[in-house]
Amino acid sequence: MKARRDIANIGVRHGDWGEEIATDYLRVRGFEILGRNVCPVLTDRRLEIDVIAYDLKADTLVFVEVKQSDHRTPWQRRLRRIDRNKRRNLRRACNAWRRRHHWEGGYRFDVIEIYGTPETGVPEIDHIEKVNLFAKGENYVDWSEGK
Repeated sequence: MKARRDIANIGVRHGDWGEEIATDYLRVRGFEILGRNVCPVLTDRRLEIDVIAYDLKADTLVFVEVKQSDHRTPWQRRLRRIDRNKRRNLRRACNAWRRRHHWEGGYRFDVIEIYGTPETGVPEIDHIEKVNLFAKGENYVDWSEGK
């Protein structure tokens, strides 16, 4: 049985809003959205992928983690809210999806950080591409990178 998200919870509402902003952002940039809130392992709800998209320009599958915050602070680092356990769960979820769908093409992992709320109007969007979630020899963002 799938757990129902509590829409009355303001954090859930803001998170859902952030995911909607992120998918709109990706569509405008030529991405095809393949899925949202995808759980490739039905027995483990921690293994959820926020957005799965296809980058038509790069001919690459993109797994996207969306993080929403009310506002950006001057001392805030990029990717600060994705700890080691979250990275492990995301890696497991993405690999499970690839196995389930027999995906053998190119893929990458991106993070989209949304700063703002539905009440504050236009959000600030930080799209971080090619985050080092998978062990490949490409140019990835260093998790310890500051901003």
